[in-house]
Amino acid sequence: MSDHTFSPGPDTLRAYRDALGCYGTGVTVVTTMAPNGPLAMTANSFASVSLDPPLVLWCPAKSSRRHDAFASAAGFIIHIMSEDQQALASHFARQGDGFEHIDWTRSDSNQPLLNGCLARFECDRATTHDGGDHTIVVGRVHRFTSRPGNGLLFKRGQYGGFI
Repeated sequence: MSDHTFSPGPDTLRAYRDALGCYGTGVTVVTTMAPNGPLAMTANSFASVSLDPPLVLWCPAKSSRRHDAFASAAGFIIHIMSEDQQALASHFARQGDGFEHIDWTRSDSNQPLLNGCLARFECDRATTHDGGDHTIVVGRVHRFTSRPGNGLLFKRGQYGGFI
């Protein structure tokens, strides 16, 4: 097996995406309350930014129909999915609404809280930054919840967990 070296560009987009897919990430679902009701988006672009102040980031794609609602939301919740929540992550990867059969409640700040996740971070939007074809959304965490368990992972286009 030999290495393949490319420069990123239109002709190597698939190879670039495949190379990025070698890095496994955790799976999150981000929720917010939109004017028409609860809205969600599955994202694997999540990271801790700072402990003091408590800041996290995530990055919605500008091509998503849900982008503007999330990039402009004053508040949102980032949910870290447990290994048994693949169906939920897949659901919100395809569509942002459809909460009728989802186990959720409202937070004290009226944001949609998904039940059963490993951790969740209730955030107020601190700032946004241009990130190419994504927007970098930085949130200030004002409350978090966590429980023991294994997380859902995404690598090379597939969901999985630790074995």
